[in-house]
Amino acid sequence: MKKYIILAISAVCVCSLGVILLSTSESTLEERKNPKVLAMTISVEIPDEVSFAGEKLKLDRYDLHERFDREINSFAYLHSTTLLLIKRANRIFPIIDPILKENGIPEDFKYLAVIESSLDPRAVSSAKASGLWQLMPATGTQFGLEVTSEVDERYSIEKSTLAACKYLNSAYRKYGNWSSVAMSYNAGMGRISGELDKQQAEDSLDLWLVEETSRYYFRMLAIKCIFENPYKYGYVISAEHLYKPIKFKSVDVSESIPDLASFAKDNGITYAQLKDFNSWLRDRKLTITAKKPSTYTILIPDSESLYYKRGEKVKVYDKKWITE
Repeated sequence: MKKYIILAISAVCVCSLGVILLSTSESTLEERKNPKVLAMTISVEIPDEVSFAGEKLKLDRYDLHERFDREINSFAYLHSTTLLLIKRANRIFPIIDPILKENGIPEDFKYLAVIESSLDPRAVSSAKASGLWQLMPATGTQFGLEVTSEVDERYSIEKSTLAACKYLNSAYRKYGNWSSVAMSYNAGMGRISGELDKQQAEDSLDLWLVEETSRYYFRMLAIKCIFENPYKYGYVISAEHLYKPIKFKSVDVSESIPDLASFAKDNGITYAQLKDFNSWLRDRKLTITAKKPSTYTILIPDSESLYYKRGEKVKVYDKKWITE
C-alpha cells in the first residue's frame, strides 16, 4: 500500500513540476509579447549605469541621470519613428558593421548613424550635411570621398562609412575616449578641444555646450538601450515586419553613361530603383573623362529581393528585435 502511495505522490510531483515549467515558459513568452511600457503615463526606468563602446557611465549624478532620462523617454514614446529605425537597421547594420570592425571602430558606433540620419542614406540636413553619416562636403573630401555635381560619395553607404571610420579614428587618437569622439562628431574636434580648455574640464560630458551637442551622446545611449531590448520599451516585432536585406549584383563602370535611365532599363530595373540603391549618383548621367579616369561600382538589386512574399522568412540581424 505504501508503495502505491509513494508512486502516486511521485506522479503528482512530476506533473506539478511540468505545469510549473510550462507556465514559466508561457510566462516568459507572454512577457515578450506584452511590453512593460504600456501607457503614456509610465516613465521609463533609468538604469544605474549604461555602457557605450566599452566605456561605462554611472547615471547617479543629477545631470547625467536627467539627460539620459529625457532621451530614453523620447525614443520610447516616439513610436512610429523608433519602430521605423529598427526596421531599417535590419537592412543597414549588416552593411556597416563589418566596415566598422575592419577599421577598429567599436560596434556601438552604428548607433551614431541611427541618430545622425535615421538610417536614411539619402538624408540631407539644412546645413547640407548628407548621407548616412551626415558628412559635410569638406569633411567628405578630407577623408577621401568624391563630392561633385555628378558623384557624391557621401551618399554611398560603404564609402561614407569608411570616411566616418577615418574621422572617428582620428578623433580617438586625439582624445583617447569614445564619448569625446562621439561628441566631437557633432560639434567638431576644434569646438570640443577649445571648450575643454576654456572650461578647465577633463571630460567632454562635463562641458556646457549647445543643446544639440549636450544631448547627442545620450541619444546614442538611449537608442542603444531600446535596440537591445525593444519589447521592454513597448516594441513587439515579428521577423516579417523588418525590412529585408537586398541582394545586389555589382557592375563596374569605367566609361561614361550618357543616360542613367537607359542604363537602368538595360539592367532590368527602373531609374528610381537605380537611384534608390546608388544615391551617390547625383545627376542623370555619369561622366568619365581621359583626364580623370575612374571606375565606379554600381549596385543592381536582385529582382527577387525587390518583392515581399507572404510567409517569406526575412533574415534577422539581431534576434533580440523579434518576439519569436
